[in-house]
Amino acid sequence: MIDLAGLARLAAEHPDDLATLERPLAPLCLGGRDIDTDAEPVVMGVVNLSRDSSYRESVCVSVDSAVRRGRVLAAQGAHVVDVGAESSNATSARVAAQEQARSLEPVVRELAATGVVCSVEGYDVEVVRAGLDAGASVVNLTGAGDDAAIFDLAAERGATVVLCHVHGRHARDLDGDGRRSPDADPVPAMVEAFARRLDDARSRGVSSLAIDPGLGLGFALDDQLARARHQTAVLLQTFRLRTLGVPVCHSLPHSFELFEDQFRGAEAFFTVLARLGGTGVYRTHEVPQIVAVLGALAALD
Repeated sequence: MIDLAGLARLAAEHPDDLATLERPLAPLCLGGRDIDTDAEPVVMGVVNLSRDSSYRESVCVSVDSAVRRGRVLAAQGAHVVDVGAESSNATSARVAAQEQARSLEPVVRELAATGVVCSVEGYDVEVVRAGLDAGASVVNLTGAGDDAAIFDLAAERGATVVLCHVHGRHARDLDGDGRRSPDADPVPAMVEAFARRLDDARSRGVSSLAIDPGLGLGFALDDQLARARHQTAVLLQTFRLRTLGVPVCHSLPHSFELFEDQFRGAEAFFTVLARLGGTGVYRTHEVPQIVAVLGALAALD
């Protein structure tokens, strides 16, 4: 059970890391504007172009419906709209890079033309290039196999990069075995991996960066309750990742195991834990709920 005593113990175990909550992080550049994500938490709304995506409410089956959803998300308060054309579920069909690019391009182009800040989700250079060519200004990098080429491309275009923590070349690789359980304490390995990639990105000219622990990526558990507990632990320990000096982005969980038919309220619940931990960027399928929760947390003392 989450209680004040447990949170107090967590804080006492990591006093130096906890102090990062009082120190400023590097700003996140979105649409030419630098944002202090502690003062103004960033909301990233999701548009899924793959029919395999598990969150059915975010799936768009045509360019028109995807553009409409993106505009609605922006109107509801999303700072950036994240467009993806392949599900990260390990059991979903793979979508060729050319097909992803063809799906993404018209959606991003039309949204960007109306002033919506767009992110392209991908791990393949061809997909990322298509999104940036269409007007995306953020790369949601869900792989690590083509870091060098994608960092060079992002630097050339002046794009912000969100680095996702993955165990293989991309979110579904899982080191080739299809299954990977989380470590008892996954944070040290994340910090080490992120530090290397952040250094590489900066050396190649990327100036605006965030990190994403990949709570829905890179591990598999048959026990879905254990999975939710792991995700909760990482959300509350976000402050330990802030030592890297950049905003932390979380793709908010939506545990069916815990919430059953009320799963659409799950991301709002996990937002509270994420904010307590020091999260700056919230990737969500439920933008109005998350905007409201973040507003309430800011208003309450």
